[in-house]
Amino acid sequence: MVFILLAFLVVSCAATGLTGWLSTRVFYLLSVLPFAAFAYTLAQAPVVLAGGAVTESIPWIPQLGIALSFRVDTLAWLLALIVTGVGGLVLLYCARYFTPDEPGLGRFAGLLLAFAGTMYGLVTADDLVVMFMFWEITSVLSYLLIGHYVDRKESRGAALQALLVTTFGGLVMLVGVVMITVQAGTTSMASIIDQWLEGPATTVAILLLLVGALSKSAIVPFHFWLPAAMAAPTPVSAYLHAAAMVKAGIYLVARFAPGYADTPGWTPVLVGLGVVAMLVGAWRSLRQYDLKLVLAYGTVSQLGFLMVIVGFGGHDAALAGAALLLAHALYKAALFLVVGVIDHRTGTRDWRKLSGVGRQSRMLAGITLVAVASMAGIPPLLGFVAKEAVFTAFLEAGLAGDPWGWIALVGTVLGSMLTVAYSARFFWGAFATRKDAAPSELSSHGWGILIAPGLLSAATIVLGVGAGPLVDPALRPYAETMPGPGDYHLALWHGFEPALALSALVLAVGLLLFWRRAWVARVQDALPSTLDASRGYWLSVRLVDRLAARSTIFAQRGGLPQYLGTILVVYVLTLGVASALNRTWPDSIRPWDYPEQVFVAVAIAIGAIAAGQARQRMSAVLLVGTTGFGMVALFAMHGAPDLALTQALVEMVTLVVFVLVLRRLPTKIAQRNKPVKRLLRASIGVAVGATMAVVAVIALGARQDESIGTEWPRLAGEAHGRNIVNTVLVDIRAWDTMGEISVLVVVATGIASLLFVTGRAGPIPRLVGSRQQRRGQNRRRVLVDPLAPGPEASSSRMSWLLAGRTLAPDHRSVLLEVLVRLLFHPAILVSVYFLFVGHNAPGGGFAGGLLAGLALVARYLAGGRYELAEAIPIDAGKILGVGVALAAGCGVVSLFFGVEALSSAYLEADVPLLGHLSFGTSTIFDFGVYLVVVGLVLDILRSLGAEIDRQQEQADLSEESKDDFSGSEVAR
Repeated sequence: MVFILLAFLVVSCAATGLTGWLSTRVFYLLSVLPFAAFAYTLAQAPVVLAGGAVTESIPWIPQLGIALSFRVDTLAWLLALIVTGVGGLVLLYCARYFTPDEPGLGRFAGLLLAFAGTMYGLVTADDLVVMFMFWEITSVLSYLLIGHYVDRKESRGAALQALLVTTFGGLVMLVGVVMITVQAGTTSMASIIDQWLEGPATTVAILLLLVGALSKSAIVPFHFWLPAAMAAPTPVSAYLHAAAMVKAGIYLVARFAPGYADTPGWTPVLVGLGVVAMLVGAWRSLRQYDLKLVLAYGTVSQLGFLMVIVGFGGHDAALAGAALLLAHALYKAALFLVVGVIDHRTGTRDWRKLSGVGRQSRMLAGITLVAVASMAGIPPLLGFVAKEAVFTAFLEAGLAGDPWGWIALVGTVLGSMLTVAYSARFFWGAFATRKDAAPSELSSHGWGILIAPGLLSAATIVLGVGAGPLVDPALRPYAETMPGPGDYHLALWHGFEPALALSALVLAVGLLLFWRRAWVARVQDALPSTLDASRGYWLSVRLVDRLAARSTIFAQRGGLPQYLGTILVVYVLTLGVASALNRTWPDSIRPWDYPEQVFVAVAIAIGAIAAGQARQRMSAVLLVGTTGFGMVALFAMHGAPDLALTQALVEMVTLVVFVLVLRRLPTKIAQRNKPVKRLLRASIGVAVGATMAVVAVIALGARQDESIGTEWPRLAGEAHGRNIVNTVLVDIRAWDTMGEISVLVVVATGIASLLFVTGRAGPIPRLVGSRQQRRGQNRRRVLVDPLAPGPEASSSRMSWLLAGRTLAPDHRSVLLEVLVRLLFHPAILVSVYFLFVGHNAPGGGFAGGLLAGLALVARYLAGGRYELAEAIPIDAGKILGVGVALAAGCGVVSLFFGVEALSSAYLEADVPLLGHLSFGTSTIFDFGVYLVVVGLVLDILRSLGAEIDRQQEQADLSEESKDDFSGSEVAR
């Protein structure tokens, strides 16, 4: 199981690249993985059907008792078959649904496959914390999938709404997860359920878990996000909203029902809200004209139906719930896929505009009829078998004296009547021939797109007819985990019994409601819609926005100096009071280690004071830089060349960033608004410096135990390195470095998002006539920047760089071009040298990445934005992603060898001529750091450099166009 999850992860990451090669055919390749997982799960049937479980566990966080433990019993086996089988069919469907020019096709393919793998992990995980981790990943992936059409406002809004609602439920659920695991003393769900915990704390924990389940499965009052999510592509609706994501909440309830169905509040919450959801969803479905919305509200109704029966408790209810869970996944996924076919072939989902579709596509109509009939509960289909089992379970409970049995029975019978009505309305709306409408024109998509819905409908027939020999033995082991007696068995025919009479009544009343649909519509129009959960959601969002705006106005009335002053004053007051109360002062103070430090300290102080007095921004930046280079000198004096090298490179990159930003700012500081309260600001600065100095002195005198610094050489030796700094970064404290490079990725994303407002997807704009463009003309599409000059640029001087001629003569420096031409490649080689020798000599991935970044900076400064594109025509996001993937991969892979995350392994060998070589996984981790740093610098150059250049060029062209237009008007 762990191997399957790892395969899903790897293939999902590779999906984007494979899509560029295979186009829509990539879905055929990707479907192999879920089908293989389906076959593997099916092969576990002998153990599962015998009442056993297949388990697998890898220790993860032993201090907290958390492990990557997976357990496939009957319930997990059923859900695993659904998420892998339906997932594979949906991927096959995608190959015929999408066109090669679909935007973001590779990203969509990877996300959909990743979602299938995440759902597989969710339903097979036995560790509750690990299950919650998968639970939240589904929320993030569903957000990305629902928002696939990024250029559509309704798609982005629906994605955000789904994320907020399900994440809210997830946060509430997290509290319950912590409470129940602490009480049980274990994170294993099997152990928690077997313990049958009781008490007020358990009741609160279980109810908090139910909040997460209700929000994920779109049960009232959280149901409104599901219809809005129909803005997603149809394959997403068919998978996430029929067979996968919305089933997660149902699964959680079914998982805990054997041990906690008698918990106070369990039955009223699940049965009450489930019945309301079933009635509300079915009633709203009868008002829709969009076929997809008919199914969306119908899904809300059916999820309520499932929540009622799965949460009811008891042997017969559990058996019926599992059967209904399987039936719903089959017929609802098929119907969503059918709507996608209709939409593609006719160009609309509004059934008022459809006519004659059934006559023109009889195979499509037949597939739909089977699925609709199963949803309505018509024999001999699986939906009928499951619905009869549900009615029988509720009827038996009611006759046994359980009032909730009668409430559930009445509610589900009424809801089923409405289900029959909207099912008939759906089929009639999609396939009927209307006298007042012209026949719909159907485009041809071939029969291949009907394979997935056809197989799902066929399974509904086969499992319905073979319910006794096929379905009942497979689901009975789960029902037997429920306490209490139960002798009901699934079968197509039970004889003439009350449940059969109820089914006949449901069909008769439902068809009557469909026949009198005009009267039903008038009743719906007459009823006021005062209660609307979606309206309440938007009201809450607006309230939060208004509160945030007012809080911001109240707290941030001044400019940046006031904000910084407030922060620094609080800093001085808090640490000043703590320092005054301190009683652990050092016995002696050593002013310096070397006399030279005094001169460096004076230089730093002079630079800082001068920076505060500077009137020009560039002067201030250069003076601030002197403080950083002063630190370089101090590090060097203390015998830390690694730190000195890294600090020097950081100061250089920082200086470049400042220069890039200052191009869009006035030359002078406070050019319009003169500084005020300068004495107060100076006093705050002095107070901050004094406070920091006192804190440093106190810290030096507060040590009680021996410094860990004496152990660094020994630990570095164990890490196969002699450079203590680098071994600490990539081995001993690799977790810290992992967090730091994650912050760098966030910084790069933030900077880019501020500059690339409308997005930056697509190829890197290249120079007209560049070697790579000419080479790619016959192989792949190359995007040419419309602002890029051609080879016949205005400059006649010889160019030492590819894009040198694109610069205006007064902006070129031949000396700089020559230096960059000569030094760029040696700098890259030295940066790679730093990367590989960093374990034993000054260097490392961070320093090497900074040096490579500085080489790119020089290339940009010498040749402009087109030179940067020619130097590295790769999107910075891909470099950042590969870097993080390498670093994180080192941590994940070590888990599969039974050791802690980010543990290093080494390969040592004696190589002729080269001598003794030692290569460790920490070097791969360091290479990830190297790529992240390079990607960060490249992203800054593309954002603050090239993008600002492009915007300035566009602004200049606009001004020239206005001047030309004004000149022509004057001449006219």
